[in-house]
Amino acid sequence: MPSAAVSSRASTLLRGEILDLHAYHVPDSTGCVKLDAMENPYRLPHELRNKIAAAVADAAINRYPDPAAASLKEQIRGVTGLPDGMEVLLGNGSDELIQLLALALNKPGTTLLSVEPSFVMYRMIATFTGMRYVGVPLAADFSLDLSATLAAVRREQPALVFLAYPNNPTGNLFSADAVAQIIEAAQGLVVVDEAYYAFAGDSFIPHLARYPNLLVMRTFSKLGMAGLRLGFLAGSTAWLEQLEKLRLPYNVGVLPQLVAVKLLEHHETLLQQAEQIKRDRAALYRQLGGIAGVRVYPSEANFLLFRVAHATEVFDGLKRRGVLIKNLHGGHTMLNDCLRVTVGTPDECAKFVAALQDTLNQLAQGENHA
Repeated sequence: MPSAAVSSRASTLLRGEILDLHAYHVPDSTGCVKLDAMENPYRLPHELRNKIAAAVADAAINRYPDPAAASLKEQIRGVTGLPDGMEVLLGNGSDELIQLLALALNKPGTTLLSVEPSFVMYRMIATFTGMRYVGVPLAADFSLDLSATLAAVRREQPALVFLAYPNNPTGNLFSADAVAQIIEAAQGLVVVDEAYYAFAGDSFIPHLARYPNLLVMRTFSKLGMAGLRLGFLAGSTAWLEQLEKLRLPYNVGVLPQLVAVKLLEHHETLLQQAEQIKRDRAALYRQLGGIAGVRVYPSEANFLLFRVAHATEVFDGLKRRGVLIKNLHGGHTMLNDCLRVTVGTPDECAKFVAALQDTLNQLAQGENHA
């Protein structure tokens, strides 16, 4: 069938809101210093890699994985200090869990609420699943606008609220008291998304038993397991046994389960790498703060948000110099002229800073010649 005919039929059959969407774009990073995706830049120690290799060599990949992932869940309970009575639900990254939650709570006319700017998948998945989406703008300094958020919760009565803690792409950790007030005000389910927990100084996991409408979501991607695609929800059995009904069978494969168990047996090694990243973050923050024309924002994640004039030109200049970061300009009005850089190794950060200074100098010379 000619492509024009296929396109016409697709336009007829697909939902209008899907046709209007743009796919989540992952740029090619070949040959670049890759600082765009909030990955842990540090490799595992050789001894641990050898243990994983030996375990993988004996893996029964001809068999389906353990559908309950019992060993992995037990390791997660141990490393998170999950309160008594709380359970774990596993997902193929946190994206699958966000989608599962939206599917579970999407009755006709229901609303998913979050703040903006925040993780783009909240809005995208609301659209995928046909939920109404409401985004409450953050304050000018990217803190929670508590009065506006509480007013929106009362007005919209959302079935589902997502709060990233720390927030992505801004990097800041919202006031714990403000988050608690939102949880208490909401009649629906509130999910505190702790994707960057390893780099922050607080968590709502200890408070799960206090709030009957609270779940905490985490991914291990930022800690050093991005290639495994593993996330989890933590909360009361009353919630999770219902959500389990929507989880597709065998959603976490044999190898991700096996490798994650082995890594969580060495959780302290990953946390040590996170501590190094926090030190690297502090050094990079100081360096960016010393560059004229750059405004860098405080972060409790493994990335830094910064604002610079002609952000897209700066982004392009960095890429020409072999450094890939994230261009946020145009994604949200509050992010105009904003770029986001993942905290890499000291060598990677040095290459980024040098490329940034060179790019800014070239742009300044171009303006002077104009």
